[in-house]
Amino acid sequence: MDLKEFLDQKVLQFNQHGFIALDPISIPHMFSKKQDIEIAGFFAAVLAWGQRKTIINKSLELFEMMDNAPHDFILNHSEEDLKPFLNFKHRTFNDIDTLYFLAFFKWHYQKHESLENAFLIGWKDEPNIMGQLLTNFHDYFFQLEDAPQRTRKHIATPKRKSACKRINMFLRWMVRSDDKGVDFGIWNTIKPNQLICPCDLHVDRVGRKLGLITRKQTDWQTAVELTDKLRGFDPEDPVKYDFALFGLGVEEKF
Repeated sequence: MDLKEFLDQKVLQFNQHGFIALDPISIPHMFSKKQDIEIAGFFAAVLAWGQRKTIINKSLELFEMMDNAPHDFILNHSEEDLKPFLNFKHRTFNDIDTLYFLAFFKWHYQKHESLENAFLIGWKDEPNIMGQLLTNFHDYFFQLEDAPQRTRKHIATPKRKSACKRINMFLRWMVRSDDKGVDFGIWNTIKPNQLICPCDLHVDRVGRKLGLITRKQTDWQTAVELTDKLRGFDPEDPVKYDFALFGLGVEEKF
């Protein structure tokens, strides 16, 4: 069996409905309204740090504070409604960061129907555009007047050479569409072939073992290198192999 065949089998094995419950993607799956899915997905991806169970619990706690209607809460909350968020914390993500995210979402959704617009600044229909889109998104996200310096570390950018794992994971959720029901596929402008594979610890480790990554460090170029190799297996949907690499790393301790 060659590597493509092996990975294709693993994609089929792990890209299944059963994958959802134990993964942070279960958080946006609690919602059906497009904007709620976007907001829940973005927060869950940014908080995806540490054990999956803790990430899920922290996300649940956060959305309970929004009465489990994030889009409505963000557009219509009062100052008083924001007080509970002063106690929210997950790892180094704290109340200052949470309140800025809420302010950004309010500002954005007052002008736009979808969060996808924030990722379309400079979009072109070509496969290697994502580095530019994520750089532009970072600048867009922090253009509010009172953007705290400390919050910048929670939104990765290729400009800082980051592999941008969490944002790439969020984009996979929003953009990829298949008949398995794990990823949402609710965004239609960004194409699956423009996505970059989220390079988390498991994906990185398995990718190196399989010879898909040769760079010593893990940075933006590493994520691009891995994705380029995966495009050789499926040029239209390279990031579907995230399921295989992640599943091999977590479930099978490959």
